[in-house]
Amino acid sequence: MTSSPFPVRFDTARQYAFEEALGVTGQGFGAVLVRDVLGRFSLVVDDTGRQQDAAPLHASWQAEFTNRLGPYASDQSVLLASRMFSADAVLNSSRAVTDPAGPSTPGQLRFIDNTVVGEDWARVSAPDPAPVRAGSRAHRTALYGFKGGVGRTTATAVLARHLADLGHCVLVVDLDLESPGAGPLLAGRDLSAHGIVDHLVEAAVDSAPGLELVTRTAYAPRHRYGELWVAPARGRGTPGMPYTYVDKLNRVYSDLPGTPFAARLDQAVQACEDAVERDGDTGRRPDVVLLDSRAGIHDIAAVTISQLCDVALLFGADNTQTWAGYGDLFAAWQSLGQAPRIREKLHMVASMVPDSVHFPMRGYLDSFRAHAFEKCSVLYDEVAPGEQAAPDTSTDTLPEAPFAPTLHDDWAPHAPIPILFDQGLVGMDSVNAPDWWDRAFVEAAYRDFRATVTSLIEDALASDGDREGTR
Repeated sequence: MTSSPFPVRFDTARQYAFEEALGVTGQGFGAVLVRDVLGRFSLVVDDTGRQQDAAPLHASWQAEFTNRLGPYASDQSVLLASRMFSADAVLNSSRAVTDPAGPSTPGQLRFIDNTVVGEDWARVSAPDPAPVRAGSRAHRTALYGFKGGVGRTTATAVLARHLADLGHCVLVVDLDLESPGAGPLLAGRDLSAHGIVDHLVEAAVDSAPGLELVTRTAYAPRHRYGELWVAPARGRGTPGMPYTYVDKLNRVYSDLPGTPFAARLDQAVQACEDAVERDGDTGRRPDVVLLDSRAGIHDIAAVTISQLCDVALLFGADNTQTWAGYGDLFAAWQSLGQAPRIREKLHMVASMVPDSVHFPMRGYLDSFRAHAFEKCSVLYDEVAPGEQAAPDTSTDTLPEAPFAPTLHDDWAPHAPIPILFDQGLVGMDSVNAPDWWDRAFVEAAYRDFRATVTSLIEDALASDGDREGTR
């Protein structure tokens, strides 16, 4: 039997489990490797409908698996589907994914990872949404930072006003539930009675109809057709009634029978979009929704980036903490096979960029780009020098081009979108300084950010319109 002279730890257990599982599938059996919430592994072997009898091999498989994984082998480490009451629930699970790093074998090995939180980072497809009229789906851009304090919410507010100035109907949804900011920054004290938290709580008991979820801000856009709305995380409450925000927050993240948290959050955002159409004078739906996501590796961020948005702006500073965090996140997407489905909507934002004699902006952005390229490369396709796509002789067409941007490609996810740093942006109080938007330093700090992101959004809107016109 193979064993390790070193203690088996969480990280090595995954490697060992896959090696043992591949040994089983290499003998012609399909299998699903399952990791539980404590990190322990079990292997379900599909021996049904096989001429080869797996029973004589079962004892040796289990002994090898248990010996190799030690404390990270479950009590029943190898199970035969033919002896299980509900093997189909595992073998046919929609959550079973193919390990992208695993070599091909005569059998097929898939993986189910059970976690307490964070599972939505591995799900890139959108949740099953509530019905929406054809053509009425708003474009959604998410703004996210691995660490807080990078100016994400202020950038959301600046971008929202700029898009409204261009004539768009813009809705900002504050998804930073633990630290609400976008609502007060955009609407001051004139918030709606209810917020995202209220919808998540009330919808769980079928009591969401009638909530006042959005408010039109007092800002008058330069374009007469522009509108700026905000859906706060926390509403202002009902006069004379307590608003127990913390009690509500403690209940919002759970899955419900038949309705996972991702679907619940999507329904809340759609309810806010519906409210803009219902409560506005023009009966217009938002065409752009900005999702101000909370920071960190959190379920809100996981759902927002992986499933709810069309464009994801990833904020960061050029420091060790930023790149360690994004490196872990990108590696997780790659290992779970999600890189091809998410990478094209990612764009790095270099926030708080210095521009001085001692710290010139160009040098900072070059360093940011190089570090971002290093981390993002795990999401890109590997292409050998001189390799080109070969035509498919059966169809006379070229295969899909590899996604392999170079360091200097400005369209790539790693290309930094800059926001300049100014001391005046620190501790911004929009209630007591309502004219801060028009200050010269704000215009200078966000000029490139506004132009670049607006181009991304309007190109996406145009593409959506073209597709709609061909239906």
